[in-house]
Amino acid sequence: MPAMMKAAVFVEPGRIELDDKPIPDIGPDDALIRVTTTTICGTDVHILKGEYPVERGLTVGHEPVGVIEKLGANVKGYAEGQRVIAGAICPSFTSYACQDGCSAQDGGHHGHGYKPMGGWRFGNTIDGAQAEYLRVPDAQANLSPVPDGLTDEQVLMCPDIMSTGFAGAESANIRIGDSVAVFAQGPIGLCATAGARLRGAGLIIAVDGVDERLAMSRQLGADVVLDYRKVDMVDEIRRLTGGRGVDAAIEALGLQATFENALRVLKPGGTLSSLGVYSEDLTLPLDAFSAGLGDNRIVTSLCPGGKERMRRLMGIIESGRLDLGPLVTHRYALDDIVDAYELFSHQRDGVLKVALSAG
Repeated sequence: MPAMMKAAVFVEPGRIELDDKPIPDIGPDDALIRVTTTTICGTDVHILKGEYPVERGLTVGHEPVGVIEKLGANVKGYAEGQRVIAGAICPSFTSYACQDGCSAQDGGHHGHGYKPMGGWRFGNTIDGAQAEYLRVPDAQANLSPVPDGLTDEQVLMCPDIMSTGFAGAESANIRIGDSVAVFAQGPIGLCATAGARLRGAGLIIAVDGVDERLAMSRQLGADVVLDYRKVDMVDEIRRLTGGRGVDAAIEALGLQATFENALRVLKPGGTLSSLGVYSEDLTLPLDAFSAGLGDNRIVTSLCPGGKERMRRLMGIIESGRLDLGPLVTHRYALDDIVDAYELFSHQRDGVLKVALSAG
């Protein structure tokens, strides 16, 4: 095995570039995987723009599909050469936070064990997946074998956007027959739409301003699609629900406008499930917030990780209940990752997700 590998590293705001780095060493609880396919996430674009701070020289990316190259001495039940994925969130599952059911907020074994977003390590606090090799920490808890017969692209959405979008639907506590509005139909919003359908929603309203995304949202389960360029979303959603408002609204972009609109279309007692990554302060309009007396719930989610979560998501794909393969609209080699970032960050050419072939 060569001593060096190619990796996409954060250089400075506005620059993520391919560089040579040493292949990671692993400890007894880790695994080294050879990455075969990965992708770019909207959060990576926040890092690129300097809106989310990470250390210079960090390898970015958090959505790996690959093959086990080497196993730490304590990792049992896996084999070298086995195809696996690991969640974007890779908690230890041994901290106080994990055992309290907050594994995405895993701050490790020191003190109280909580840290906001602490379970997100790849491309945040340790080197990430946009590279030829990746060290997976706490591999026993985080490696999930890929079922035979599923391609890399079929499971590529599981580590992050599928888990995140589904978490938005789960946190919204959608019940059979509920009405749901999903604001923004980027990859995560599309997965939230699919999740709402699988949860049994009776009416799913998807909102976006890109024709290709609106078409894809219909394919994934939306009953009504609204183009915010053409209609007043709040008035139309109120009309569609007979003035009642939706049982749940899912915000999947991270802007004041979408958050506020999601709040305005909620029925009293409804839930706003927020998935957006916000880069500015939010304000709550007094009327939409019912002066704090509307019995509404505002819930945030960071995508669940771990091998059991990944197993369940791949099971949905394997059963044929959901096909997220069409979300891959563009394909690049890892060598061309700068071009891939240029396309994805500017949302050109109808891009939804980019598949990066690393080997």
